Amino acid sequence: MRKKTAFLFGIVSLFILTQVYAQTAKSKKALEYFTNGQYFMAVDMLRDAYGNEPDNDIKLDITYKIAECYRLTSQPEKAEMWYKRVILKKYENPLMYVYYADALKMNEKFELAIENYREYKKLVPSDPRGENGIKSCEMAIKWKENPNGYKVANMKFFNSKESEYYPAYANTEYSEVFFTSSREESAGKEKHGATGQNFSDIYFSIQDRKGNWSTPLPLGENINTEFEEGGASLSKDYNTLFFSRCEKVKKETMGCKIFTSVRKGDEWGKAEPWTITADSITVSHPTLSEDEFILYFVSDMPGGMGNKDIWKVTRETKESEWGTPENVGSDINTPGNEMFPFIHNDGTLYFSSDYHLGMGGLDIFRAIPENNKWKVENMRYPINSTYDDFAIVIEKEHERGYFSTSRDGNDEIYSFVLPPLKFTVEGIVRNEKSNDPIANATVKLVGSDGITVAAETSSDGVFKFNLRPNTDFVFVASKKGFLTGKGKETTKGLIESQDFKSEIRLSSIAEPIELPNIFYDFAKWDLRPESMVALDKLVETLNDNPHVTIELRSHTDARGSVQTNIELSQKRAQSVVNYLIEKGIEPARLRAKGYAATMPKVVDMKIASQHPFLKEGTEITQEYIDSLLTEEQKEIAYQINRRTEFQVLSTDYQPRK
Repeated sequence: MRKKTAFLFGIVSLFILTQVYAQTAKSKKALEYFTNGQYFMAVDMLRDAYGNEPDNDIKLDITYKIAECYRLTSQPEKAEMWYKRVILKKYENPLMYVYYADALKMNEKFELAIENYREYKKLVPSDPRGENGIKSCEMAIKWKENPNGYKVANMKFFNSKESEYYPAYANTEYSEVFFTSSREESAGKEKHGATGQNFSDIYFSIQDRKGNWSTPLPLGENINTEFEEGGASLSKDYNTLFFSRCEKVKKETMGCKIFTSVRKGDEWGKAEPWTITADSITVSHPTLSEDEFILYFVSDMPGGMGNKDIWKVTRETKESEWGTPENVGSDINTPGNEMFPFIHNDGTLYFSSDYHLGMGGLDIFRAIPENNKWKVENMRYPINSTYDDFAIVIEKEHERGYFSTSRDGNDEIYSFVLPPLKFTVEGIVRNEKSNDPIANATVKLVGSDGITVAAETSSDGVFKFNLRPNTDFVFVASKKGFLTGKGKETTKGLIESQDFKSEIRLSSIAEPIELPNIFYDFAKWDLRPESMVALDKLVETLNDNPHVTIELRSHTDARGSVQTNIELSQKRAQSVVNYLIEKGIEPARLRAKGYAATMPKVVDMKIASQHPFLKEGTEITQEYIDSLLTEEQKEIAYQINRRTEFQVLSTDYQPRK
């Protein structure tokens, strides 16, 4: 984060000294550098002052400022060490806990970080940074264990031992890339007080047909100067360049402005300042919408919501004047820093934030426009890390591009790509009762995107389909002599390839089909609430098989009088029919019949496996029940006979139009 921090809007003082020091000239100079935001230059002087300072209170405050220097130059290992010293000495500023926790989180010491976020939350319960820090650690652990499918790689062709960041495409083939760098070849030879590196320039690299990138070269002198340039963005035709420049006059930083340049042949014309804001207002990080009617940028101008906000200006035509700057709103901007916007051609706004819940440092987010609002989501690991991740650029047609990260030390450019997702389903169609596979069944795949594909099961009942991403699917299996059955899967929201398994069971229409979990109170025929679930599945089956008519059969056990059981079973069967009619099933398709105890159940394979004392093929008559050894076995047999089932009567019913 060293270069980008300094480049945000020049050197800005973030903290105000709270004590008056009676110190050596060197100590005073070190504190002056710190106050002016020149942290790289200040830290060595502060460390010298720390070693020579006899006053323990002043020494402790110097310790805190050394830790701050390392935090603000993105050196979390050193920041962790110095904040720990501050905490052990009971420094009075509670922010030391949140900053120490931030450093621990960047160093992936999540559990210890959570402890310190909790301490800060206890001391300053009104500040959300404590609770948010805890949540961010928990998310970082989860996301690192479950990457989201992106593949990332260090772009060694672009990177040097200094900082490189802020990539931008410079042609329609994506074979030319502009980026910001503070490498030794830069025009500005003065060292930056906040980073110790050269002032940055804009460079470019071109990829040949073999995929090799050329040695990066700086843009011409009309773009790069002795000052700090960076953050390039180009128009749709790639002939207008927007970028930031932070100038200094007599060693005083004048803030940052957006400049534009128009390409003339192979050369860029003289850069001109963009005058949409007053000279006193600092702006940076421009990005132009696809239609070129909106320009997004970053500023700390009055009226914002935090430290650095994303703003926009609009115009009605390409020839019109730009309007008044407008904050993009609280969906995106927070009390923290929102920076490095990139607007995709589909309207998605990508940006970095150190306040929205993330893994640590700056995280990259995408904001999708929905109903005049923005839906913001973290791009997760491995795009994001516990270090700073920022300044992303993405191709129009594919989910690939480049982003900047400090995860390897200096800011560097990484490539990323989301490999094409591959989804398959392998399923099997089985006989519901026998569990045998059903060969030559027709399985139709119906997708929510309108796709319909059909296939037949193999001799072992297996079917296979390839599935599309972001789609809901229904698999409808059918075969003559069976009721149609179905299965469901979805690829919506999945970010990794996956192979699905499915099983569809078909019921033969040649024999009765039992409805499980149909319950009544003793001697009553009103359906109990828990019966509704099973009956709703029957409604679904009837809707999937619109040409069948059925007889609803209710059976009792043999206890009680025959007449009472006949009346009770008929009323129970009718209560099921009434429920189905209420759910929209045509009455002409339904018949209710109570059989009392006249049709004892025959033990099938499923029942025999559940109750080994019952032998497959046995008819559970009253005589057989009386022969059972225990009262428990007898009660189980009675319960099996008390059942509700249906029998298909016909398959040629014509639904009413």
